[in-house]
Amino acid sequence: MENSFAITTTFIVYLILMLAIGVYAYQRTKSSSDYFLGGRSLGPWPAALSAGASDMSGWLLLGLPGYAYAAGFEAFWLAGGLLVGTWANWLLVAKRLRTYSVTTDALTLPEFLSRRFNDKSKLIQTISAFFILLFFLFYTSSGLVAGGKLFETVFGIDYTIAVVIGTICVVSYTLFGGFLAVSWTDLVQGLLMAAALLIVPFAALDGGFGKLNSELTTINPELLTLWNGIDGKPLSAIAIISLVAWGLGYFGQPHILARFKASRSNKDLTAARRIAVAWTGLSMFGALLVGFVGLVYVTNHGTLQLEDGEKIFMLLVNALFHPVIAGILLAAILAAIMSTADSQLLVSSSALAEDFYKQVFKTDASSEEIVRVGRLAVIILSVIALILAMTPDSSVLGLVSYAWAGFGAAFGPALVLSLYWSRMNRNGALAGIIVGGVTIVVWKQLSGGWYDVYEIVPGIILSTIAIVVVSLLTGEPEQAVKSQHQTYKKQLVDLD
Repeated sequence: MENSFAITTTFIVYLILMLAIGVYAYQRTKSSSDYFLGGRSLGPWPAALSAGASDMSGWLLLGLPGYAYAAGFEAFWLAGGLLVGTWANWLLVAKRLRTYSVTTDALTLPEFLSRRFNDKSKLIQTISAFFILLFFLFYTSSGLVAGGKLFETVFGIDYTIAVVIGTICVVSYTLFGGFLAVSWTDLVQGLLMAAALLIVPFAALDGGFGKLNSELTTINPELLTLWNGIDGKPLSAIAIISLVAWGLGYFGQPHILARFKASRSNKDLTAARRIAVAWTGLSMFGALLVGFVGLVYVTNHGTLQLEDGEKIFMLLVNALFHPVIAGILLAAILAAIMSTADSQLLVSSSALAEDFYKQVFKTDASSEEIVRVGRLAVIILSVIALILAMTPDSSVLGLVSYAWAGFGAAFGPALVLSLYWSRMNRNGALAGIIVGGVTIVVWKQLSGGWYDVYEIVPGIILSTIAIVVVSLLTGEPEQAVKSQHQTYKKQLVDLD
């Protein structure tokens, strides 16, 4: 009873702190630019840690440790691909996207792509918004599933009630402060996540890395191989490609790309890149170590039972720490969930408000009206995501993988080529978005042979081909698009 009271108190204090930040940000949110991009005022630390925290979500503390717990060193392929993808996204996209989005005065990713190619039909904007809403429902649901597992494990309450509580926590301060609330809370939550992922495994590490290596070898020597599965059979090319290919998804994630656009200067993005890569590397190292140490801990304590490997972080925290400290460390999971789900809800609401409502229903809508519609959209979308999250057997990593592939294929090739290739035109962009998004949906239904490769691989390949072929077959971009691209190139500064 005392343990439960201490943990509950810690959670309540943490939530009050996050809501206080949301209320403060609410007072600074006056326009749609403030609500959706924070008035483009983020410094390097908020930009870096907000991008990282909104990227990693609950899967960093649940999904990745659970995968390392089950598969051993095979998980390094996934973590390595993500680390390289993080670095490449900041290096190749961040400054160019920020510069171009300022040139076009675009708040959302669909709005940027539409203005980049002067799409008067608004098809790019509306179709892009459709894919954002489709894939973010699955992504947000993964966060709510993680929240359900957290509250179910910590407080012993019914999973359905647990998911509802987690949803209310996320929606509350997203409604209040918009992008500024999300970004500032992400800064706090990103630091908490990294600290927890390093403290917990080292607290459980008995005897150093040499002993850990020896104990993993005793359990199953195949856990320590990069090239074999835990059954001793060599990993297939399909398996390795599928794991590493997660890194390709970064170029199309709207909630991460929004941090680039919201940065106050290109110079800040250089420092932000270094902070983001360092944070990602340390956090993923800690997540993998949680899985490895957790497996040894559970094996050495035969009385412990763990049917769901994604709960290993919570098991270690409850077993090793005083209730007050445990409450703080478990709040890191809530931080991871909230930092991503709030960003996803915000991007989804901006897609509904800016890219659907304003473009299709009321082109003369005021800035204040767009913010109101955006807040209403947060509530509607969270209810739909809540319904999708009601299955307790859902895998956090499984839900994330589908949404991650959808964004990576639908927007990644279109965005990167739009920043670098002046010959790309409106028809090519539209073809790439449609082909990439549809490929993910269709490929997911297929199986056997190369159909087992992670769907992001064929999605990105076919999307890129569609963009290049259609652009070359349908003529040069119009003069207004060429002139805008030249203006953008002249404004590219400090791109070291």
